[in-house]
Amino acid sequence: MMPDLFELGIDGTLQLARCLSASALDPTSSITFGLSGPSTSFYSCLCDELLSQDPGSFESVIADTVSHFTKSLSKCDTVLDGGGGSIEGGIDGGGMVIVSGLKELCSHKKAAACLTRVPSFLLPAEGSEKSKERVTPPVPTLPPGASAQQQRFFRMVQAMSAGRSGYLRRSGPALEKDTLLGLVLRIGLPMENPAVSSSFQNAASRTMKDVKQGIEGMRRQLRIYQDKCNELVRALVTAGADARGQVMNWIIDALLVNIGADAMRPDRSKVSNAQTLLNLAVVLLKLCEPFISDEKKSALINPGFASFAEGHGGVFITTGDNAVPRLAENPVMPSEPYKPKNSFIPQCFFFTARALHLSVVSGSSYHMGILRQVNNTAWQLRQRNENAQSDPNFNHILSMQYANEVSLLAPEMIADTLRFLNLTARFLVRIDDSQLALMPEHFVDDICDLTTFISRVEPKTMQGLDLGNIFKMVVKLLSPKYAHTVRNYNLRAKLGDVLYEVYLPPNVDGSSSVPRSVSCDPLTGGQPYLLSDASAQETLAPSLLLLYGEVEHTGYYEKMSHRAHIAALLKYLWESTEHRNAFRRITQNKESFIKFANGIMNETNSLIASVMEKLPEIRRVQVQMANPQQWAALPEEQRETITSRHEENERDVERALPLCNKTLQMLGYLNTDDDIRNLFLLEEMCSRLVNMLLHVLTKLVGSKGLELKVSVCILSYSGRDLVTISISNENIPLQCLFFFSHYTGR
Repeated sequence: MMPDLFELGIDGTLQLARCLSASALDPTSSITFGLSGPSTSFYSCLCDELLSQDPGSFESVIADTVSHFTKSLSKCDTVLDGGGGSIEGGIDGGGMVIVSGLKELCSHKKAAACLTRVPSFLLPAEGSEKSKERVTPPVPTLPPGASAQQQRFFRMVQAMSAGRSGYLRRSGPALEKDTLLGLVLRIGLPMENPAVSSSFQNAASRTMKDVKQGIEGMRRQLRIYQDKCNELVRALVTAGADARGQVMNWIIDALLVNIGADAMRPDRSKVSNAQTLLNLAVVLLKLCEPFISDEKKSALINPGFASFAEGHGGVFITTGDNAVPRLAENPVMPSEPYKPKNSFIPQCFFFTARALHLSVVSGSSYHMGILRQVNNTAWQLRQRNENAQSDPNFNHILSMQYANEVSLLAPEMIADTLRFLNLTARFLVRIDDSQLALMPEHFVDDICDLTTFISRVEPKTMQGLDLGNIFKMVVKLLSPKYAHTVRNYNLRAKLGDVLYEVYLPPNVDGSSSVPRSVSCDPLTGGQPYLLSDASAQETLAPSLLLLYGEVEHTGYYEKMSHRAHIAALLKYLWESTEHRNAFRRITQNKESFIKFANGIMNETNSLIASVMEKLPEIRRVQVQMANPQQWAALPEEQRETITSRHEENERDVERALPLCNKTLQMLGYLNTDDDIRNLFLLEEMCSRLVNMLLHVLTKLVGSKGLELKVSVCILSYSGRDLVTISISNENIPLQCLFFFSHYTGR
């Protein structure tokens, strides 16, 4: 528009941007509303007219309009912020209003295509000179008339700023500061933002009802904003092949520059903020919705995409420092060219799986760390008889937990994630073995990590969801046939944990809060998957016995937890007639059974030795502490030393005792079968078993058992439940007496 002819049109693109954003407030009076459809709106007619007269001017108008949106977005950090209307060239309203305006701009497909061609849409190409440029934070300058003290302070600040490295033009921070979609997706409710964390001040002294109301209020605003983000991205990918290609290129860039987001402590000068990656995962999950529950469409997911470098742009590269490990070691790459029937569905599926790995999975690991910190701090305060409600450190950590739960544990996102994981499991079950070997290992790892995480912290969100394919995948990969495909012992141990945490009916072991509907198959009248699934009936019992020995390689403390879970699963399977034949088939392989039996006895001897050594020490300290005068007479330093050692002994017993009991119980019920008992009676087995049982009984029977009568409090992961175990000579497993009488009689 010519300024000398139309003075009011000198800021025409800003007016256009504001009119588009106003559509979020009153859609019926907006310029994108058409009585006979979107194509009859004033905005659509304006775009068509500009295109017909001067396509170059149309590109320029759209680019200038987008610049006003980006300028306003850069002023927003959370969905609680008011936006950039107060700045020159800004738009009134918060992030939701601004993103709504962008979505309305994209209601015209030609305008949407123009938006994806603006220079700020993509990061600089990898290896280009611009990608190597470093953006350094500005160094503060000394104000005029500063005092000597102020000058010293500013010099100190300047010295500190000089050490800051900034970020590269092609990096995670650049993605969310310099690109349009990055600016959109960075807005949310990040836990570190004061506007979010301050909402949970004095968290320990507030009621859970009050905290939940605050969380739900924030989640509603976040959900509205994420819905607008979904609408914007959907408008872009449906605007034509070119626009869709640009969006996919941006997603590839986002995944590549955030390769380090799954680290224990991500380098924030290289990767984007957690909220950016979480919003990216939410947007991709919505793009997958059309084929998640449609088996015909999901069958179009071509496994060859993981090996098609040209398609994934290096996201699933197999060589170099950023290599993504495959499920099998040294798999054979496919020789046939990648020719999918549909190219968009595989793209969405594989990129979503990768985005979840870099966002929700890494976020869940971080959140479990916060929970452990909360529990540990609360325990320490109780030991010192201090009030947690008034402790500032405890309140700070608890506020971090609640602030993080706002975004990470949003029920809609959790449900969408579980549905996608079930789809991934179905995909892994249906593909052939050669294709399975080429799949990224984190596909299976993420399924295990997220399902167990959700079952522990938010089990109610699993209600009504079908997770049957995850069960089938676990049974398949645990079976002896795939023992050489999935060689990672830690991953195989996680598969067993999924069965225990998610699919063992909640009334069996008493520790699960997962809804019963999750562990039961609706197609078999609500029978548990563990009992009704044909593959499980055939292979699961021998698979778990094999796994019992394999978890030896996962670490001293980790193996005890894994084996306690496996023992509980084996006991449940043993009590069902559906699995009895599978247990009997174990005896057909004498060599494998002897390895398993030796493993049980080695584990039992080790656990008994550890428990029997520490229980008398625990009892001695408990008696000492029970006498206030005697305890107070000791020097403070000595009391601290005794208390520290006492706590360590309690933790060791708490880990070992459940597995010890379950292992002895397992020996008992396995030996009720004649064929299995005969194997235990073999010459190479009998003497070892008798010696083990004699060792147990001599520790438990008689006056020595009185030294073991202690009370040990076990703090569960959530800090909500306290379980007290009383150890006394009345708790001797009857199986021990049975074995002893049987074998000594022989």
